[in-house]
Amino acid sequence: MTDDVMTPIVRLALAVAAGALVGLERTYNGRPAGFRTHALVATASSLLMLFTVFQFDFLKDAPSAAFQADPTRMAQGIMTGIGFLGAGVIVKEGITVRGLTTAASIWMTAAIGILIGVGFYVAAGVAEVLTLGTLSGFRYLETFVPTLYFGRLTASISADAVSEEDLRRIVAGNGMRVSHFGYGYSGRGRVIEYSMTIQTRNADNFRKLANALKDMNKLQEFRLEPGWE
Repeated sequence: MTDDVMTPIVRLALAVAAGALVGLERTYNGRPAGFRTHALVATASSLLMLFTVFQFDFLKDAPSAAFQADPTRMAQGIMTGIGFLGAGVIVKEGITVRGLTTAASIWMTAAIGILIGVGFYVAAGVAEVLTLGTLSGFRYLETFVPTLYFGRLTASISADAVSEEDLRRIVAGNGMRVSHFGYGYSGRGRVIEYSMTIQTRNADNFRKLANALKDMNKLQEFRLEPGWE
């Protein structure tokens, strides 16, 4: 085969492999955008950049003034489009936001595909190693880094049964700190609803707090929702 045929084949094959490796890590960890999504993103990015690289070969009969060879414009368009795809995997559940790392990996995969498409193999290879190292290696390192965990607590208590200070004292006694506090009132059942955002350095404190609240006689109902990114 001639170089004009082999070059696109090799670059697209490398783009598929690069995207698939990143996607494999995401699939292994149960993320919504995984193996196939990342492979397609890298391949599409590489394919579009191949057109800008070889556009003079495809448009030999076109006058030189008819177009301008500026691969950076194509790269900008690709990254803008990938932004919408990345936004689709970000999900907000209560105070928890999920999918940010997957969105970033999709964006990075597109950049790797662009580099492969223009033949910048060294930078693409280094970016691939750094991406896989960040997703896999940093996950291990995160287990040793002190993390601040957030949660949302909603408690319904009979009016005048338990004061706000008592509730705060119970939360603090289980190793947690209140960062935001809200109030609600139901006149029909004379029930006060307290809502608060709580934070702690130990995720096990959520279980301890739930057990403490369960044993409160005056507490009618509560909901505790831990949140992680």
